[in-house]
Order: sequence, then structure tokens, then C-alpha cells
Amino acid sequence: MSELELASPPSLQSSLFFETVEEIYTRVFRELKPRTPMPRLTVEFCQFANPDSSIRLSEGELKVRISDMLESAPAPVAEALAYILLGKLYRRPAAAVYAHRYRLYLNRKDVRRQAHLVRQVRGRKFISGPEGECHNLQTVFDGLNARFFDGLMGQPQLGWSRQASRSMLGHFDPSHNAIIISRIFDRAQTPVLALEYVMFHEMLHLRYPVEHGGARRCVHTKEFKEAERKFPDWKAAKEILKRL
Repeated sequence: MSELELASPPSLQSSLFFETVEEIYTRVFRELKPRTPMPRLTVEFCQFANPDSSIRLSEGELKVRISDMLESAPAPVAEALAYILLGKLYRRPAAAVYAHRYRLYLNRKDVRRQAHLVRQVRGRKFISGPEGECHNLQTVFDGLNARFFDGLMGQPQLGWSRQASRSMLGHFDPSHNAIIISRIFDRAQTPVLALEYVMFHEMLHLRYPVEHGGARRCVHTKEFKEAERKFPDWKAAKEILKRL
């Protein structure tokens, strides 16, 4: 018996399998809003680049849009997503069991593999290239690679963000094997130490991939954090980032 099956009672499992997706959303709606007339319901599976879903109520119609990556999900997972989406719509947080069941499914190895492939095919990734106005990311990467990784780290794609973001300073996209750095660091007044630290942090994501276990997803593992502290003046670099 799988963890997913363990997450829902046997009687519930058997009854769910006879419901369509529309029937699941209708039942959950009536449970959450028993005194509200059921609006017209439309459930659509869409070719999103990620396993995303959305819900909105407009002109008396409840519109649910779900990634087609979830079209073959087991009925208990569809039910969990219904509680999550309708709960967000009506500001009633879903019970922890539904969030856990949904994360458990998304964390399955086969589902993660499928999502990774779909992002590669459908996802659009803007990659500017390493050359900036003040700094070249290739130079920064090569220097850190030599200093901390013996020059052995594989070359990812490098690029600057479209905007000088202060909220997303950098990120590693495994689907496109790309490191993107905020243009806020491509300024003469921004200390190079901060740029090097952010690049080093993203390089560590190549070295220490995300760990998955059950419904758990750990981005910054213990090994990751220990390696990060080997960066000289990492505390000073973090202080600079706080000021940014």
C-alpha cells in the first residue's frame, strides 16, 4: 500500500474513484458553502509549463484550470487539490491532511521527472548571456569554480535578469541548467563581494540538488549550509544583501 493510499480511509478511496473531477469539486463546494447555491462549474486541464492550478469565480461561473500533468492523478489527489483551491477562493485554509496528500503526490519521483521534462519542452526561459554593463558572469563563475570547486563544476547557462530585482537576487533553474542573477548586482556601486556570494550560493545548488522524501522537499540541505559557510566573509556579504 502506498503512502498516498495510507493518507485516506479505504471507504473514502472506493467512493472517490466513481466520481468525476466535476463531481469532486461540486461535493467539496457544497461542504464548504452549504448555504450557497452551486454556481456553474467549468473544469479545464491546460498545458501549463508547471503543475499549477487556478480557480476564480466570475459572473456566476466557477472556473477551475488545472495542469494537464495532474489529469491522471489519483482521485484522492484531485480531492485534495479541490479543498486547497476552494479553500483559497473562500479564505478557508484546507486541512493539513489535504496539503500533505497533494505534496506527497507532487514529490513522487515519476511525477517530478514528468514535470522536469514538461518544463524543458514548454517552459520559456529568458537567458541574456553573461555579459553585463559592469560585470561578466562568466568571469565570476570561472573564478569561483577555480577557487572552490577545483575547476570541475560543469558549465551552466549564465544570464542576468530582465529587471533589477530586489526580491529574487538569483536562482538556479535545473530544467534549463541556468543560473540567473539579478541586474541589481550589475552596478558599479554594488560591492563585488555580494555578486560573488550570490553566484556561489547558486553554484551550490548544482553541487547539492534538492532532496525529496515523502512530502518533504529540502532545498538547503545540511551539506549545502556547511559548504556555504566556507565562503570567505559570507557574513559580510549577507549584510550587504540585507541593505540591498
